[in-house]
Amino acid sequence: MRMRPADLLVLVGLTLGAVAVHGYHPGAEDAEIYLPGVLKRLQPALFPYNSEFFQSHAGLTAFPWVMVASVRATHLPLAIVMLAWQLVSIFAVLLASWRIARACFHTRAAVWSGTALVASLLTIPVAGTSLYLVDPYVTSRSLSTPGTLLAVACAAEGRMLLAAAWLLATAIVHPLMTVFAGSYLAILALLPRGDGEFRRAAAAVPLNIFRPAAPAYQRILETRPLHFITNWTWYEWLGVAGPMALLAWFDRIGRTRRLGPMPWLCRGLIAFQGMFTVAALVIAVPGRFEQLSELQPMRSLHLVYLLLFVFAGGLIGELLLRDRAWRWALLFLPLCAGMWAAQRQLFPASPHVEWPGRPSSNSWVQAFLWIRDHTPGDAYFALDPNHMAANDEQGFRAIAERSMLADAVKDSGAATMFPALAEKWAEQVDAQAGWKHFGLADFERLKRRYGVNWVVVEQPGVAGLECPYRNGRVIVCRID
Repeated sequence: MRMRPADLLVLVGLTLGAVAVHGYHPGAEDAEIYLPGVLKRLQPALFPYNSEFFQSHAGLTAFPWVMVASVRATHLPLAIVMLAWQLVSIFAVLLASWRIARACFHTRAAVWSGTALVASLLTIPVAGTSLYLVDPYVTSRSLSTPGTLLAVACAAEGRMLLAAAWLLATAIVHPLMTVFAGSYLAILALLPRGDGEFRRAAAAVPLNIFRPAAPAYQRILETRPLHFITNWTWYEWLGVAGPMALLAWFDRIGRTRRLGPMPWLCRGLIAFQGMFTVAALVIAVPGRFEQLSELQPMRSLHLVYLLLFVFAGGLIGELLLRDRAWRWALLFLPLCAGMWAAQRQLFPASPHVEWPGRPSSNSWVQAFLWIRDHTPGDAYFALDPNHMAANDEQGFRAIAERSMLADAVKDSGAATMFPALAEKWAEQVDAQAGWKHFGLADFERLKRRYGVNWVVVEQPGVAGLECPYRNGRVIVCRID
């Protein structure tokens, strides 16, 4: 089945429909880690304090340089460039899904059903990993996810050298996710594409024995219990066992119906996920391996879920939907409505699609934008260390473009990946303990200790502070 111009138009339509269903929140969640790295490269004077909490990630990936190069090449504002990359990344994910489905299925209904199912489920959570299939904002995963799928698509088409090239390109923007993709491709290379049994393969993997984690790092690990698979709930374990059972079933169906490389891809996924599940169980044993939890081996499920939905959608299209329009509507309209409603619950105070330049209905974002436009670039802020949990996970650094003391939500994630940050993180979070009861003397203590000269507090505010901005929820104050 060759791609026609009309197919490209359908993919563009699915891309725009996916944004309408799943939303777009450029400063939320993990964008708080990745977007400041881009801003810092565009304006080096920004973030003179605590930049290591996002620079540690930025220094390991070409993602910030890709965004900066895009801004300089197009002469467009960063907000427009980021939205464009969001659209490009979704389109690329759907194109790769289409190619994988095309390699596996006989009918157009199956190919488009597999692609449409991925488009409908972009923001479904991947069990126990804190990942979506595709984030509703731009991070390095926005580039690594389509790169990974395009590598798999090339492997499914029998073009392993091109698959390796996509893998190398993906490694530049997200080394960790490339480890998973590379492991999967290596397993596929060891498996026969036909109906034969798994080949026996052995690999010697050297393991570094780490010292027991320092107390500060142990404390950070407690903020990320899902990094240890033994802390997962029963339904999160079901999110591992269920896909494995489905893949085994799809393998059998694929061999019976002669669905090209699908059985081979399914068997590879079973071996791939089994390997990383064993690794996660080893890491979860208390002792010397717990610092390896920063590698988060169960994020391998991200690739498993993506391919699982391509295969599931393809089989649904081939066996059930076929050319009956009412069946397509019966499946996809409620599914998309449910995903839209789920995203509205996750971001209830924010617009569903946060268009560049449009005013926000989120009081915290309104305050952050005022800070960006009305405070010095070297201003140093303190906020409630749990403020992201109260404001739709909107990131202060990503939106306000100013330095802040370490928070308890996203900065702890950076410290799990980079243990050298653990002591600094713990010290600053402890200095903000009891934030909701802070008075003027507490803020002055933060200024003496860290140089903080601005604070963001919630209504009704704190007596004795000069506060040039306030809205119905948030007040921005200067510490004189």
